[in-house]
Amino acid sequence: MPISLYNSLTRHTAPFAPLDPDRVTVYLCGPTVYNYVHIGNARGPVVFDVLVRLLRRHYPNVVYARNITDVEDKINAAAQAEGVPISTITDRYAGAYREDMARLGIAPPDLEPHATAHIGEIIAMNESLIASGHAYAAEGHVLFDVGSYAAYGALSGRDTDELIAGARVEVAPYKKSPGDFVLWKPSTPEQPGWDSPWGRGRPGWHIECSAMCAAQLGETIDIHAGGVDLLFPHHENEIAQSTCAHGGKTFARWWMHNGMLTFDGRKMSKSLGNVLVLHQLLKQHRPEALRLLLLRGHYRQPLDWSDNALAQAASTLDGWYRVLRDLADVVIDATRLPVPERMEAALCDDMNTPQALAELAVLADAARQQRTPEAKAALLGGGALLGLLQQDAEAWFRQAGGSDIDPARVEALIEQRQAARAARDFARADAIRGELADMGVVIEDGAQGTRWSVQKS
Repeated sequence: MPISLYNSLTRHTAPFAPLDPDRVTVYLCGPTVYNYVHIGNARGPVVFDVLVRLLRRHYPNVVYARNITDVEDKINAAAQAEGVPISTITDRYAGAYREDMARLGIAPPDLEPHATAHIGEIIAMNESLIASGHAYAAEGHVLFDVGSYAAYGALSGRDTDELIAGARVEVAPYKKSPGDFVLWKPSTPEQPGWDSPWGRGRPGWHIECSAMCAAQLGETIDIHAGGVDLLFPHHENEIAQSTCAHGGKTFARWWMHNGMLTFDGRKMSKSLGNVLVLHQLLKQHRPEALRLLLLRGHYRQPLDWSDNALAQAASTLDGWYRVLRDLADVVIDATRLPVPERMEAALCDDMNTPQALAELAVLADAARQQRTPEAKAALLGGGALLGLLQQDAEAWFRQAGGSDIDPARVEALIEQRQAARAARDFARADAIRGELADMGVVIEDGAQGTRWSVQKS
């Protein structure tokens, strides 16, 4: 079935058709690695992980790039505060980012370009833009001449004057126009820098992605993705500088933007004090519950975060994993799972994950009632489309964010309890149940023996 996707540039949903069906290219704006990311920064990687999974079902070769911005003023400030090279900061937090993404079930990208590894390409792009009259050098800076690109503002749908009026622009005497943006800037002795035709300096943020994208994927790519907060100015500027540097070629054929995560209806921000650090949340909660919550809303709409919503996501997964645990003796070929048609149809309809999750709930009910290999396989196959239900069911119930429960100790106590019950020492058996409860462990006696799970807060 065809995949239809909304294009932020055209403001329409249309059947997706790659430039080259044998090499589909996707670029996602990745993190600036100066600290741990917050939970809102994870929505795009989770959503577009599902997109790439879908594309790989339809095309033989999907090349997915997610960059690392490892030179930026916030990184410089963090390095200066610790008295270390910027690589100490960027290596630490890039590593933490990869670990956090993996815990959310996000497959690593095919390519992970770093800005500092593309300084040569960045300088060359600046030189090309200057030569073509779209950029100019002034006082050690290189700036893009916004007035030279008539289509500037097409992505955000506003004219240049309106964009400049509504944005924070740096007023500087070396600018031809207030809206011109920096492609290269000089570095002080204590700041990281590279030699260039304009003196020792470092790249501006926007040019980094354009250079990395062209170097890794080509001058025209199929899909460029990111958060809606990047639409202007970052993505608007990427379009302008890439189009002009490459002789008018289309930079990205599809632009996809995920909505922001909100907290009680307000955008997460440090100034409001409502930022939730992903690295900490992953220690406190089961990662798959976080992933499910991030998929519950349509990707283009805002998604409100709440403790209640997270609890509901965990409860939903409890129900689905309980079905799989009850079907542990039903044998299937896990290497050849079916793809439920209705779930795939929902994802092919502009990544309608709410509808896909509704279909997954139907599959769980069917597996619960039918108890057949076909129904179990359909549930697991549907979960795989969304990166869910891929754990062992027993392991799921033994997870608990923030707790430190020793499974061997639990198993030993359960054996002692069984021995006490066999000896009709019910007082001892009850005491052991109480000890387990104090540890946060719930036990369940049934036809399949005694099973245990961690009590969820």
